[in-house]
Formats: sequence, structure tokens, C-alpha cells
Amino acid sequence: MTLLWKQFFLVSIMEYLAECLDYKSFNGPKWRMEPSDLTVGLLDEEATLSCDAKGIPPPQYRWSLNGTLINLRTDSRRLLSGGNLVIRSLDRDQDGGIYQCTAFNLQGAILSRRSSLQFAYLNLKTQTRSAVSVREGQGVVLLCGTPSYSGDLSFAWVFNEYPYFVQQDNRRFVSQETGNLYIAKVEPSDVGNYTCVVVNRITKGKVLSSPTPLVLRTDGVMGEYEPKIEVHFPDMVPAAKGSVVTLECFALGNPVPEITWRRANGVPFPSKVKMKNSNVVLEIPSFQQEDAGGYECVAENKMGKNTVQGRLSFHAKPQWMQTMRDSALSIEERLFWECKANGKPKPSYSWLKNGELLAAEDRIQIENGALMISYVNLSDAGMYQCVAENKHGIIYFGAELVVLASPPDFSRSPLKALLKAKSGSTVTMDCRPQAYPTAISLWRKGNEPLQSTDRITFLPDGTLRITNVTKMDGGTYSCLARNQFGAASTTGRLLVTDPTQITQGPGDMEIIVGESIVLPCQISCDPALDVSFSWAFNGQLLNKPDQHYEHVGGSTSGDLMIRNIQLKHAGKYVCAVDTDVESLSGVAILIVKGPPGAPDGITVEEITDSTAQLSWRPGQDNGSPITSYIIQAKTAFTVGWQAVNTVPEVIDGNTLTATVVDLNAWVEYEFRVLARNSVGVGEPSPASLKTRTEDAVPDTAPADVGGGGGSKSELVITWEPVPEELQNGDGFGYIIALRPLGEVNWTHAVTSVPGQSRFVYRNESLPPFSPFNVKVGAYNTKGQGPFSPITIVFSAENEPSGVPGGVWAKSISATEIEVSWNILTISPERVLGYEVVYWEDDTKPETMGKVRVSANQNKVNISDLRAYTQYFLTVSSFNTAGTGPRSPTINVTTKKSPPGQPPLNVEWNLIGSKLTVHWESVISLEMESEVTGYQVSYRRNRHKEINTITTNLTSVELILPADDDYMIQIRALSDGGEGMATEPINIHKLSMSVRGSRAWRPNPNTIPIFLLSIIALSTVRSALC
Repeated sequence: MTLLWKQFFLVSIMEYLAECLDYKSFNGPKWRMEPSDLTVGLLDEEATLSCDAKGIPPPQYRWSLNGTLINLRTDSRRLLSGGNLVIRSLDRDQDGGIYQCTAFNLQGAILSRRSSLQFAYLNLKTQTRSAVSVREGQGVVLLCGTPSYSGDLSFAWVFNEYPYFVQQDNRRFVSQETGNLYIAKVEPSDVGNYTCVVVNRITKGKVLSSPTPLVLRTDGVMGEYEPKIEVHFPDMVPAAKGSVVTLECFALGNPVPEITWRRANGVPFPSKVKMKNSNVVLEIPSFQQEDAGGYECVAENKMGKNTVQGRLSFHAKPQWMQTMRDSALSIEERLFWECKANGKPKPSYSWLKNGELLAAEDRIQIENGALMISYVNLSDAGMYQCVAENKHGIIYFGAELVVLASPPDFSRSPLKALLKAKSGSTVTMDCRPQAYPTAISLWRKGNEPLQSTDRITFLPDGTLRITNVTKMDGGTYSCLARNQFGAASTTGRLLVTDPTQITQGPGDMEIIVGESIVLPCQISCDPALDVSFSWAFNGQLLNKPDQHYEHVGGSTSGDLMIRNIQLKHAGKYVCAVDTDVESLSGVAILIVKGPPGAPDGITVEEITDSTAQLSWRPGQDNGSPITSYIIQAKTAFTVGWQAVNTVPEVIDGNTLTATVVDLNAWVEYEFRVLARNSVGVGEPSPASLKTRTEDAVPDTAPADVGGGGGSKSELVITWEPVPEELQNGDGFGYIIALRPLGEVNWTHAVTSVPGQSRFVYRNESLPPFSPFNVKVGAYNTKGQGPFSPITIVFSAENEPSGVPGGVWAKSISATEIEVSWNILTISPERVLGYEVVYWEDDTKPETMGKVRVSANQNKVNISDLRAYTQYFLTVSSFNTAGTGPRSPTINVTTKKSPPGQPPLNVEWNLIGSKLTVHWESVISLEMESEVTGYQVSYRRNRHKEINTITTNLTSVELILPADDDYMIQIRALSDGGEGMATEPINIHKLSMSVRGSRAWRPNPNTIPIFLLSIIALSTVRSALC
């Protein structure tokens, strides 16, 4: 029976391990949130201590108070919310203390850090206080009293009445240690009532003491005396690591003492140390070991000084320096965990298992922070915690131990069903089942055990290695693994293949930018192998979509096509061939030639008024040597960059300096350089700094010198201004030279406006319209430049004095009149032409118009006038000096408007080529001209030429050439002009007689259908319109 029970137990254990030990993670409890210290007020109704852990299955929780487990089933005031402990109806006596949370599941249990629950309160006994009587200049201390409290306090003092608080300065100080008010030297303004205000920072509650009156004595003023330190820190102040340490020091004295601080070792204070309240308070944030030591406060005035000393001692609760990790060990393996913590004083260590203290025994050794278990077994599995503790705190760190025990299992690491290997290579086959403890393995080929030879080796981890394999080594291989819990095997087949070879690989090439190539990569291989091709460029795999690269080829070809090659494509290309058993590669270096890169560092070395010496550095030649350089320039006056002349005229590729010539003086230039090689011209260099050429005497004369006109006694001279880029310097202007034709001496005038293009020479003695020799020159601050060629310009002439005679006007139509006059055949002044001025009414100057004609014309038609309107007009002659006297005013009236209505009821009849058209007479309205006849216009379809016939009748006969369509319009004629035309009438040529009219409406019931389809009816404006 005993043996059967043991077998049953072992089977049960194995089934459990088979299900549970196929783990992917550690599932024991892990803290997500641990409880923290909590302070509540006496009036608070409820408190919550947080506790939350993760794990599988989700953890459960229990709590202890002061080391005693809380029975949540029988406790009506305490309950769990998740893992949080909620305490209702708080009671200071029952609920204050140290709490600890435990999280547990099937894998084990862990303890949280300890947290305290405290109750904050504040009480201060109040009783009537006696007045404090002091002399002026004397120091005084007003006591706040001793409150009973729990929680942090803050102190302040009210002067006379709330909310007027005492303002602290170098003379007055409120200690946050004692709560007392210290006045170093009393002044008359200090007289009044003082009330101490105490605030609990936790509950925000406050209490006030009874007022303390401060009065001045009348028996004199206190004399000066040396400082007396009333507020100081203890001889030894313990300070925790990371805390904010505050030291107070205040002295009474007359004059008011000054407070200074120093360290006993003389080391200066670090920058983090702050002095507050006129140096009364020394604050050290984030206290560290190096801040410990002696501190001295010095109070000093002119009567003397006093000092107080003390020491800050450093202590720190434990902090982890080294911790352990979750571990999964095979049964009978050895566990070693070590944790280390720092702290002051040095912490001690203990170990917990599932929340209980772990004691040393035969297999378990505990030494300081180290835990050692030799030959772990299933009972050792669980949650472990290392505990580090000193008098200032205790910390916990947990880890899970999983103990594994199972028979061999190849489900995760079976042999490959088919393993391919290249002939002559080395083959390894792993035999690594999941087994706890590690299994012993045995190899077979087919049904025969495999023996070790000079080529066959069994490695300690069970791996089989065969070197220099041949096709005879092919076949079926099996690995059998066994441990104390069972056995398992795995089988696979080895196939030995012929080597793969690259029959045509890529070769080094040179290519021009923009061309396309194919890099070959072709192989021969064993048909049993799967083959893949890949390409790399300069070490980067070409596996992303790219417009330049395309993989081409069949199953034994992995060619790479590169389209539109750019400079960036130059480099090392590797074709990688991967099969089931090996990897091969072919390498090609691709050199890409392109136009040169941009030159750099262009510098203007020296500049004159017409030359600039440049230097530059060459850019990349991009695979083809630089053969020459081109220099371009740009100014504010050019459109873009322009090629310039240089010395040498052709700059070869080895020359890095050149002189630019034929520049304009006093112009700001930018230069750039382009390089050329056998491929082409490259990108330009960055532009040089703007550089101005030196100034020089002008070398360009003004152009297009002329003139004439102007007023009496004037000679007007004009010219084309010299462009700014040709002025050659500052202070540019013009010199105007003139003399009467035939004389020798010149008269000169100067203008200093560079853009001026006109000069008027005035002289009362100038005869009108007299010829002068004129020339214009240029100058600047460097000197005078050349003059323009001499040209002849006439002085201003006088206005014509003659009056045109025989002025006569007649109306031609409703909108046009004709004006004529007699030409002035004799005139002492030159006549260039005649001017006709016309208007409707002298009271309407905006109706005035003007027409000019040349001197050989004696009449002019004026159009665009208003119908049936009287116009006044005069005629005068003119020349460049102006107009002469006007002729006497005459008037003329335009004709009435032409008829505004087109002919109506147009009828037509077409027989063969003869077209007869009839219409009604047009009756003119009162303000329209009488009808004098009619105009019939017609044109062939799709032709522009228009033919017209005029008639006094209301009908017309036309002979139209056969086989074409026509369009006809009719309008009335009058003295006022042509009337409105009818809508176009379309005449379609037919082989039979056709009739049409505006008034005729064909009846579909009486007219043949084919005739209806070919009759064209004209659309005529209705008389009602």
C-alpha cells in the first residue's frame, strides 16, 4: 500500500508540474502601491490606507495593527476595498499605530512597508497675561505658551488686532521652534497688544493666545549693550538624509545685532544653503553626509559679539544598493540571493518567506544580506523578502522562487524535420529538451546507436556535431533524453547538398550620371535548395521601394537594375545569395561620373576700377577631372548672372585664380565660379561677398541729345541720362555746352542731378526759332568725361499770329459734322497745324472738345456728337510755342437721329436664282430724320464679303448664284444716318420655288412634311418691341 500511495503522489505532482511549470512569467504578488504614513484630524470620520499588488491569480489581502492581525470579519469599523483598508468612525485611541499590509496568492505572500496612522490636534490654554514693561532700546521676549498638539505647527503674532501681523525683519523675529516673539531693540512704535497665533499645518486649525500688552517704562532709555543670543540651536541636531534642516539664531542688543553663520571647519557654504529673515534662519535643503559637522552663529554689534555653536549629525534610513531577481531553478539546483543596503547606522538584515521569518537550517544558510539554499526542492518555492532595518526605518524587497521539476519535453525544441547541409561543411544538431533536472541524451542514426569518431562529436549539452559532411552522412537521426521523471525523443532527417556557385557576379564599372545599368548576379545550385537574393549598397540593405532600383531575373538570377544613376549611387554593391545551407556574395565597385561639384571659398583678392582678381577652392570632380572654370558676375543692374571676360581668357582646371576684366567703375559686384569636366558644367559656387570697383572718370557721354520747343526766350536741350552703372563714381552730373550756329565760343552750364534729362537755357535776347550747336558731357568727383557729338537744336518759337479765315461747318449726320477753313499761306511764324475747338453751350465747359490736324489740311470731320444738337466752334493755328488767335465763333446743328425701328413684315420669294424681297415702309418719329431710302445687304453663308443695294422702294429683286445659302438684312436710310437693321434673314437655296414671310404661319395639316423641314423663316423684330 505504501508503494502505491507514493506512486499516486508522484503522478499527481507530475501532472501538476506539467500544467503549471510551462510558465512564461512569475505570477507571485508584486507591489503596485504600498501604504504610506497618514495623519488625520480628530474630527475626520474616515481614513483609507492604500494597498495594491498584481499577480496571477489576483492577490488577496490582510492587515495588521501594531503587529496584531486585524480580524476584518468581526470588525464593523474596518473593511477592505480592493486591497485598501478603510477605517470608519475613527478613534484616536483604537486606530492610531503602525499598520502593515500582506498580499498573498497561490505562489506565496509578501509584506508591505510599515505605515503609521496619527491624529493631529492642537490645544492651547489661555489665561489673562500681565503687561510686559520695558525701556526703549531694551530687548524683549514675548512667550507664546506651550500648546499640546500632534502634527506640524506654524507660529505668527498679531499686533493689536487681526489681521495685522508682526512683520519680521532684523529687529523682530518669530521662532518656528518656540513660537516666541523676539524684539532685539524696542522702539516706541512697538507699544501695543500682541497675540500669538498657532496653526496646525495638518488640520489647518488654529488657536490664539491671550493678548500680551507691551508698554514703555518712563524711567529712561536703555543704553547700548552687546548682543545676547536668545534663540539658538542645540549642541547636537540629528538630521535625516534628504530632509530640510533649519537652524535659528537671534540675539537681543542695542544697536540691533547682525547675524552671520559659518562652518566650524571653515568650508564655505554650498550654493543650495539659503539665509532667510535677515540671516536669522539658516536652511539646508536635501541634507547629505557632507553637510554634517559643526555650525556657528555669530551675533555682533559695535558693543561686542556673541557666538553659539552646535553640530549637525547625519542619519539615514536604509536604501537598497543591490537586490535580487525572480528566479526559476531546477529541482536540486543551488539558490544564492544577496541584497545590500546603505544607511546610518548600518542596517541589519533578515529574510522572510511568504511573510514569515526565515530561519537557517541544514540546507538554508543566512549570512548578513545573503541567502543560500543548497539542493532546492518543491517546498522551497514561494515569495521571499529581504529586510534591511536600522533605528530610522525598515525596507522590504521581494522576489519569487519557482522550483521546476519535469520529464524531458521536446515540444519547444524538436529536431528539424529536414536539415540541409552543404557537402564538406560542419553540421550541428541540438538535443535540448525542456527537462528539470537536465536530461541525459543518446543519439541514433536510423536504428543504430551513433558512435563518436574523428568527425562525429557529442558535446556536453547533448549537441551532435559532424565535420566535413558527405552525402553518406545523410539519413534519419534521433535523440533520446532521460531523467528521473521520464524520457522523450525527437527525430529529424539530414540532407547533404552540392555547393552553390556564382556563375556571373557583378563587376566594377564606371558610368555617367543619368545612365542606367544592370549588375548581374547569377548562380548554379542544387535543385533541392531554396534560394533568395538580396543587395546591399554601402552596407545598407536595398529592401525599400526606390525609383532607381529594381530586382530583375529568375530563380537562379538576382540581377539589380539601376535606373537614372546619380552621384549618390556611387559605392560598393554586394549581391548576397542565401540558400538553406550557405551564403555567398559578389562585390562590385560602381564609379559614377558627373559634372563637378560647386567650387568653394571664392574670394576677391584685389580690385581696381575695371578689374577684380579672384581665387577659389575646387569642388569635387565627381569622377572626371575638372577641365576648366567659368566666372560669372551679377550687379544690381543686370538680369541674373552674366558671363564675364577674364585673364586668362580660358581658365584651365588646374588654375584657381583669375582676373576679371572690362568691369564698370564704382559698381558693386558679386562673383561666382562654375567648374566644367568631360561630363558637363557643375553647380555654381556660393556668391562672393559684394565688392565695389574703384571710381574713375566717366567714359560714357550722354546719348540722344536733342531738344527744341519751350517758351519764348528759351532753348530746351534734352538727352538720355547715363545709366547708374556707367557713371563711374560719386558726384555725377552733366555739363551742357551751347553756341549759336556759326559762332566759335561755347556757353557752359552744369547740373549735378544724375537722373536729369532736360535743361532749359533762358535769355531774353534769344531770337525765336534760331539754330544752336549743342553738346552734353558727364563728370564726377574724379573728373570730366567725354562730350556727346554736336547736334543742332532750335530755340523756342513764337505762337502763330494769323487767324484762319473762311471757317464753315455743315452737318453730315446725326453724329458727325464737317468743318473747313482757308489755309494760312503767309505767316511770320511757323504753322505746324490747325486746332478746331467745339462745344455745345458756353455755360457747359465740360462739353468742350478739341481736334488737331496737320498744316496741309483745311478740313476735318468731327464725330461721336449728339443728334439734333447745336454746336459752337472756332479754328486756330498752332506750333510748338502754342496756339494762335481763334477765328470768330460759328455754329452748326447736327441732324436728327436715324429711324430707330427696322423695316417690318418682310416677305421673300425665291424662284430659281431670283429672290424678291418686300417690306413695309418705315415711318420716322418726330425726333427722327425722314426716311430717304432703304439699304439691303446680303452675304453668302460662311463668307465675310457683304454686298449692298440702295433703293427708294420697299422691295428689291436680287439674282443670287445657285447652290449656296445667304443671309439678308434691311435697314432704312435718312439724313441722320442708317437706321436699325432687321434681324438676319437666312435664305436656303432649293431646287424648287420657296416662299417665306414674317406674317405667314404654315399649317401642319395642309403643308407636306418635306416642305416644312426646308422652309427657313426669318426672325423679325416685332412692332410691339
